[in-house]
Amino acid sequence: MTILLYALAAAAATLLGGSFALHFRDRLHLILGFSAGAVAGVALFDLLPEAISLGTQFHTADTVALFVALGLFGYLILDRFILLHTHDDESHAEHGHERRGAFGALTLSTHSFLDGVAIGVGFQASAAVGLVVTAAVLTHDFSDGINTVNLVLRNLPAAAPAQAGGGAWEKARRWLIVDALAPVLGAASTLFFRIPDSAIGLVLALFVGTFLYLSASDLIPESHHRHPRALTTCMTLLGALVLYVVVHLAI
Repeated sequence: MTILLYALAAAAATLLGGSFALHFRDRLHLILGFSAGAVAGVALFDLLPEAISLGTQFHTADTVALFVALGLFGYLILDRFILLHTHDDESHAEHGHERRGAFGALTLSTHSFLDGVAIGVGFQASAAVGLVVTAAVLTHDFSDGINTVNLVLRNLPAAAPAQAGGGAWEKARRWLIVDALAPVLGAASTLFFRIPDSAIGLVLALFVGTFLYLSASDLIPESHHRHPRALTTCMTLLGALVLYVVVHLAI
């Protein structure tokens, strides 16, 4: 029961971050810039050190690096050949963008699921380890909520945000709820099975690659599109800096 309570705290952090993004959507380019840095920061300052630390206990450093590359180039293949449109027709283009946003949100939600798994596994080890892991999860789940909303809104049809019926923003809210529930489900799953220690580092390495691709190919270009480059660049650097600080404070 304690594990689920901490997972609910992670869900609340995700909802808070996503609500922030929805409330300040008229400044979306700045939030996108921050999110780009935050996604890269999660990959470089949180996931990568954990992947190296856990992965090299069972595998060579080359194997861990290979899985980082598999995550990056695997997402590249999905993005270029499956998620993105290949038609000139606008309706096909819009549909392709929506699929891309949904897949990006699903990737972040899967990461949140693994956050919950990490909480559960941490408490299986000891209460002290569980609390440290929970603190680390809470620090970046806020940005996960922002990133989930932004990835969905970034890839909605151009006319969708102006729709008065609420269909466009409702898609973002639904994915935010999925992302918020994911750590609770992940923590609950650890009550029934254990992830092999030898696999955890490699799974994290995959997410390093996918998150770096999301930041570099999607969020950074969009945040700079038709907006002041100096300010959006500052927001990107701020996002990375914030994640660096909170991750190290949580250690």
